[in-house]
Amino acid sequence: MKIAGPQDLVIKAQQTRREILEMIVKAKKGHIGGALSCTDILVSLFHGGILRFDPKNPAWGKRDRLILSKGHSCAALYAILADLGYFPSSQLQTFCQAGTFLGGHPDRNIPGVEADTGSLGNGLGIGAGMAVAAKMDGQKHLVVVLLGDGECQEGSVWEAAMFAAHHKLNNLIAIVDRNHQGVTDFTEDSSNLEPFADKWKGFNWDVREINGHSFADMLNAFQDFRTRKSNQPLVVIAETVKGKGVSFMERQLEWHHSVPSGKELEEARRELSL
Repeated sequence: MKIAGPQDLVIKAQQTRREILEMIVKAKKGHIGGALSCTDILVSLFHGGILRFDPKNPAWGKRDRLILSKGHSCAALYAILADLGYFPSSQLQTFCQAGTFLGGHPDRNIPGVEADTGSLGNGLGIGAGMAVAAKMDGQKHLVVVLLGDGECQEGSVWEAAMFAAHHKLNNLIAIVDRNHQGVTDFTEDSSNLEPFADKWKGFNWDVREINGHSFADMLNAFQDFRTRKSNQPLVVIAETVKGKGVSFMERQLEWHHSVPSGKELEEARRELSL
C-alpha cells in the first residue's frame, strides 16, 4: 500500500474519528473516549507504512500481528480495517447490533483481528506468547500490542513484561495509550502509575516517550521497529487525550462510554467534519 505522509494521516484520522462517532451513535453504545484517544496511533501503524499486512490475505504468514489489548476501543480498529478492505465499510453500521460480527470487543471471527480481547490485562501476555513462538519458528514478523494505561494497573501486564524481557523478545512492541484516564477516574487518582517510564525500564524494556497525536513523532518513533539493534522488547508511551477531536469530550470522565445526542451530536459532527 502507498505510505501516507503526516498531512495525509491527519485527514485519515479525522475520517476515522467521524466513522467511530457514527458507529457508536447508530448502536447507541460503545466506548467512544478511548477509541478517539488511540485513533492516531492506529492510523500511524496501518496507514503510515509501519505494519506489514494484506487485506486480501488476512492469514498471510509474514504479516505483523497487531493486538488491541484495550479491546473496548475496537470501534477505531474496525473503522480502519474496513477502510483498508478487510470487510465492506457498510458493515460498520451494524456495530453492536443483532446479528453483527462487529461486537463490542474484537474477536478472531473478524478479518484482520489477531486475538479475542477486552478482558483487560491479557493482550501483552498473548503478544509475548506470539513473539516467543515467532522466535522459536525463525519468523521475522513483529508483534505490536496496544495497551491502555488504566490496563497497566493489572498485575498480568507486569508478569508479561517480566517474561518478555527475560526471553529478550525484541520482536515485541508495546504501545501504551497514555490518556491518564480509566473508566470512572483518572489513573493517578485511582492507582498511581508514575514514574511510568521508569517502571518499564526497571523491567528491562527499552522505552520511548512520544506525543500520541503527533504523526511526525509517531512515524519517527515507529520507523525502526524492524531494524533496531537492541535485544530487548520496546515500549512506546504515547501521551494522548481521551476523547481527542471532540472538544466537550476531551479529558472528561463521563465520555468513557457515553453516547452523544441532540446538540452534542451536532457539535461532534461539526468538529469532525472535513
